[in-house]
Amino acid sequence: MSNFQQNLEKYADLAVKVGVNIQKGQTLAVYAAIDTAEFTRLVVKKAYEAGAKNVIVDWMDDTVARLKYDMAPDEVFNEYPMHRAKEREELAENNAAFMSIVSANPDLLKGVDTKRIAAANKAAGKALDRYRQYVQSDKMSWTVIAAPSKDWALKVFPDSEENEAVEKLWDAIFKSVRVYEENPVQAWKEHNASLHKKVDYLNGKKYKALHYTAKGTDLTIELHEKHQWVGAGSENEQGTPFMANMPTEEVFTVPLKTGVNGVVSSTKPLSYGGNLINEFQITFKNGKITKAEAKAGEEILQTLIETDEGSQYLGEVALVPYDSPISKSGVLFYNTLFDENASNHLAIGSGYAFNIEGGKKMDREELAKHGVNSSMTHVDFMIGSQDMDIDGILEDGTREPVFRNGDWAF
Repeated sequence: MSNFQQNLEKYADLAVKVGVNIQKGQTLAVYAAIDTAEFTRLVVKKAYEAGAKNVIVDWMDDTVARLKYDMAPDEVFNEYPMHRAKEREELAENNAAFMSIVSANPDLLKGVDTKRIAAANKAAGKALDRYRQYVQSDKMSWTVIAAPSKDWALKVFPDSEENEAVEKLWDAIFKSVRVYEENPVQAWKEHNASLHKKVDYLNGKKYKALHYTAKGTDLTIELHEKHQWVGAGSENEQGTPFMANMPTEEVFTVPLKTGVNGVVSSTKPLSYGGNLINEFQITFKNGKITKAEAKAGEEILQTLIETDEGSQYLGEVALVPYDSPISKSGVLFYNTLFDENASNHLAIGSGYAFNIEGGKKMDREELAKHGVNSSMTHVDFMIGSQDMDIDGILEDGTREPVFRNGDWAF
């Protein structure tokens, strides 16, 4: 077996045993692009070996998706097949685990009418509302991982030949998920424990607010008194641990919906709706976005903000040191799964129920009373830089350093 094949096996093993942490007799639902077929089949094999009862694979195809956007009539973008949404709900209600293997071309929908993209995103968001609630309250185990497609690899490594670009992207992914460690599963346990030290410290502090300063950024984010920081591993309704994102380098919580004020600037391109949004700045007043400008992709940014009432507010605040492994790699992935783990970031849209004490058991109204935003979207964007400082503000107004020059200050 070649070295590459061994690493592929280790990665598939990690996805199954650490990502979703499949249990004996459990069903696994996998959402994957046809470009990742070889790796996806390996994941299926590993899942059955680990005791999965059934593995269901839902294949996607970028070319077919683009043909639809180019050629289908307008009205189709206002529809989402409800049987697909119901299938996800039913699987979740029967304790299935979910794995997404992402590989999309960041420029897939470049040049497509933004109204079509907005309509499709809105229709999907509405149809998948209940499923999204399950995800955001950790009802079931779920994970997002990645595998290269040719188009994505060439976007990341434009000066390389196709095969070389794919090899380089595999290498960058393997590094980011600790595949090259002698015992990757153990390495993830240690990484999880290390992030939990930061989580415990921040939860002990109970900061009333965070104040961010950097070039183009002066932002204050208030936190509810019952906010909870979370990092790396989660637990589903049955108490089974899982890793929602691989890689992950963040610790995160939920902001007070109406407590965000000031201006923030992006530091990395955002891949959203098959387009790239770059060099953008967003202004907030009492939590609401009052202004958003971008050098590239401003129209698609506006469609994101106009998705629904909740997409005009934030749902997540995440801390990631500038010296994280992905940041130090110097690779810009044009994919949020990776780029958010190289940079402090925020998310437009829905907040996670588990970021509030007792939130997993709360309904939407109760969560809203705790300042948790609700939306049919949740989109992370990167704001971290080498010159970013963050102060934690205590109840009595005392300020303490949380980040200095882009890295942890404690």
